[in-house]
Amino acid sequence: MAKSPAIFVCSACGNTTSKWSGRCEACGEWNTIQEERPVSAGPPSKSLGAAKGRTVPLTDLAHAETPPPRTSSAMAELDRVLGGGLVPGSAILVGGDPGIGKSTLLLQGAAAFAEAGLKVVYISGEEASAQVRMRAERLGLGDAAVRLGAETNLRDILATLEAERPDLAIIDSIQTMWADNVGSAPGSVTQVRAAAHELTTLAKARGAAVMMVGHVTKDGQIAGPRVVEHMVDTVLYFEGERGHQFRILRSVKNRFGPADEIGVFEMTGAGLSEVTNPSALFLSERGTPAPGSVVFAGIEGTRPVLCEMQALVAPTPHAQPRRTVVGWDGGRLAMILAVLEARCGIPFAGLDVYLNVAGGMKVTEPAADLAVAAALLSAREDSGLPPETVVFGEISLSGALRPVAQTENRLKEAQKLGFTAAIAPRGGKAGDASGLTLTQMGDLTSFVGEIFGAG
Repeated sequence: MAKSPAIFVCSACGNTTSKWSGRCEACGEWNTIQEERPVSAGPPSKSLGAAKGRTVPLTDLAHAETPPPRTSSAMAELDRVLGGGLVPGSAILVGGDPGIGKSTLLLQGAAAFAEAGLKVVYISGEEASAQVRMRAERLGLGDAAVRLGAETNLRDILATLEAERPDLAIIDSIQTMWADNVGSAPGSVTQVRAAAHELTTLAKARGAAVMMVGHVTKDGQIAGPRVVEHMVDTVLYFEGERGHQFRILRSVKNRFGPADEIGVFEMTGAGLSEVTNPSALFLSERGTPAPGSVVFAGIEGTRPVLCEMQALVAPTPHAQPRRTVVGWDGGRLAMILAVLEARCGIPFAGLDVYLNVAGGMKVTEPAADLAVAAALLSAREDSGLPPETVVFGEISLSGALRPVAQTENRLKEAQKLGFTAAIAPRGGKAGDASGLTLTQMGDLTSFVGEIFGAG
């Protein structure tokens, strides 16, 4: 039987070619092309294919296998991000900046799942077992029923997991794993892809959940080939600012639950503690409302979260005004400034604009458009909004205000935190907004005229 043709893969960027060359055409690196021979596409063996596999009708529920139940831990915020608990046989990738607390989170999660009755194995490729034990004692988890291991050789790790048969295996981190059958350095694209593939295959074959820690690049993306995120079932990002005490665990992909769900934790001397009411945390440092400060009622996943949008508008000494954004999309800020000038006649030429989402929160939904516009106008006119008011809504290029989803949940969260007024687009389903003064507007011009008396 003829062998399958070899393929050549760049160990720096993962680009695949049909022939070897000294320089990669995709990334320009030298001497990074390595040969990989795929599995031969010959006739099916006796142990694979139709002889062993079987199919069942999608609509025949009587013959469907009952899925194993999820396992909930004592960490409600972690369970929320996972979609309700840990799914057996799932592969989970957790990424985050160095020192943000990924290992602390997973060690606390390992102890919580072990207490729930799962057999947990924690494999560290960056620390010795004594160092992991020292951190566990500092977190008050010295008596947790978690098996520890310190190893980087993937072959030894797979043999250990085959022998231990854990319900949950934690790999810290995937960039330190080294497969001896792959001819490249640990942490390279080829090594990360091979290690992730082997661990994901083990999770599916043995029904054991596998959590892998992934380092991130300076751009905030998980280091390694993008295909790793496609292999796994769930991708979580652990975010936060080192100057603030809280951390956000964000789900960007989840095959077993809603994506864009968040869990909020607070970093303390005894580890991570859960924050059951993140809106109160993000608004805890908010003092007397000042010009340029507006409270936005947002939705993160399935939970409503209130945060403060802060803007500063000042004359610029430079020929080109500055546009600085933290926690929001800079392109969307430019769009709102253009709409304010074109539709409302309010120019920002010759003015520096600074926009910040207080507390290190990152907002991605377009429902924050109206809150940003209100903060910009409030800072420009040096006039604060009415106290205890929340604002949300999407702005179109025509200047119209578009209704956003889950208006009722946003209003309920604002009312629960003591806010008495809300400004929202016309047409949203407000539900029972008793006790809350709701002002609905159809376009940005009416909003500017009624709230600021300009435009």
